[in-house]
Amino acid sequence: MGLFSKIKEGLFKTRGSVGQKMDQLVENSRALDDDFYDELSDILVMADVGVTTATEAVDELRERVTAEKITDAAKAKEIFKEILAARMRDKPMVLESPSVIFIIGVNGVGKTTSIGKLASRLKTVGRRVLIVAGDTFRAAAAEQLTVWADRADVPIVRRAEGADPASVVFDGIQTARARHADVLLVDTAGRLHNKAHLMEELKKMARIVSRDFPEAKMHALLVIDATTGQNGLSQARVFRDVADLDGIILTKLDGTAKGGIAMAIRSELGLPVRYIGVGEGLDDMQPFDAKEYIEAIFG
Repeated sequence: MGLFSKIKEGLFKTRGSVGQKMDQLVENSRALDDDFYDELSDILVMADVGVTTATEAVDELRERVTAEKITDAAKAKEIFKEILAARMRDKPMVLESPSVIFIIGVNGVGKTTSIGKLASRLKTVGRRVLIVAGDTFRAAAAEQLTVWADRADVPIVRRAEGADPASVVFDGIQTARARHADVLLVDTAGRLHNKAHLMEELKKMARIVSRDFPEAKMHALLVIDATTGQNGLSQARVFRDVADLDGIILTKLDGTAKGGIAMAIRSELGLPVRYIGVGEGLDDMQPFDAKEYIEAIFG
């Protein structure tokens, strides 16, 4: 299955709830009037795009339609797809060699599986990857991560439950040097109930990297579960306040009809979506492409 086909299949539920309603609106609209724009806004809001983002995008469409004297709803749809894709387009995240990527997120969002899938993807494109089991707080976190490391055929550095996460990162750096790894994927504990502790833990791990791996470029990616909708947006706000995020990994897009949450995250938080999860397989994490994402939903 091709890359676009996989993304389109993964967004099937969102396509059913958003794209089909858009098609019906285009087919039934005789004029590009207030009713057309109101219904278009409602379609986006129901897909968890968010009221603010939906309003801004529809207002931009209205301006384009007026300026270009467009009367055809089908033409307006194509322009709207361009507008939405442009609002989500970002420069790609460049992974220097070496790089350390902290993977952040609450428990249950698919953080462990995302690390395994990302490790596999990076290995496929020729990167030498090492996984660091930095979540020593959650029971069995390292064991679960080891299963995914084995599936991806990527080495893992871990310690006993309750160990200092910074010490695991230190071990990871030494192993990376010995194995000549150029990307370290570091799992982190997902504790939102104590933001101060979380922030200090992340800072401590970052200090270890700065001190003992100064040549490495540090990144942080936040994992968000697409099925949690606006709650995912709230999580992103909290983590954005405690970490310098490079973007989002959006998981379980295949499990929701409200895949528009990706637009809300980009528009309301200014955080680019870097990767999307569209299935359970090892190769079901794909780099995010704004045009393909919009095309998969609206057709």
